[in-house]
Amino acid sequence: MQTASPVTRKVSRPRADALRNRERIVTAAQEMFVEHGPEVPLDDIARRAGVGNATVYRNFPDRDALVREVVCSVMDRTAAAAEAALAETGDAFEALERFVHAAADERISALCPMVSSAFDQHHPDLEAARERVERLVAEVMDRARSAGQLRSDVDVGDVMIAVAQLSRPPAGTNCLHADRFVHRHLQLFLDGLRAPARSTLPGAPVTLEDLRRP
Repeated sequence: MQTASPVTRKVSRPRADALRNRERIVTAAQEMFVEHGPEVPLDDIARRAGVGNATVYRNFPDRDALVREVVCSVMDRTAAAAEAALAETGDAFEALERFVHAAADERISALCPMVSSAFDQHHPDLEAARERVERLVAEVMDRARSAGQLRSDVDVGDVMIAVAQLSRPPAGTNCLHADRFVHRHLQLFLDGLRAPARSTLPGAPVTLEDLRRP
């Protein structure tokens, strides 16, 4: 008596070209959101990505879905930069510096206005990406502080605000023109973070809870 052959289930995987198209759409969307703001027509994004309009809508059913993917991808790369800083075995403050400059290159400040009141800020994907970034940045700062190189009166919120404010002006305001000043001004800020502190900061260290408080 013959036994029935086991049924082999085929796992559906996205085709390589489909994944490339999705990546092209997200990259084009980030560039155009930075240059023109979040209301840029999706048709224009499709043209920059070199795909048809149907391909955009097949991957992202609405603008919010695309905006969320762009923001999450930026936070994922920022988290990867923080992980790279933690993996370094050299000077802890220099690792913090490299992370801050890498985070600025992601154009965080130009993307921040897109997370508006109309956007689902509590979407699970967005919250998970944000929590990962915050945890890793705290670890990078704690390591520099433990080494006696980071002043004690600053917190994660101070760094996140500075990166957002110094990295780029708001989207659509000729932000690319200001690129040549970004890393110069960030380095001035970073020099102010070094211990021992040369002055007393007004107010209290800015925590993540402070950033979330209305």
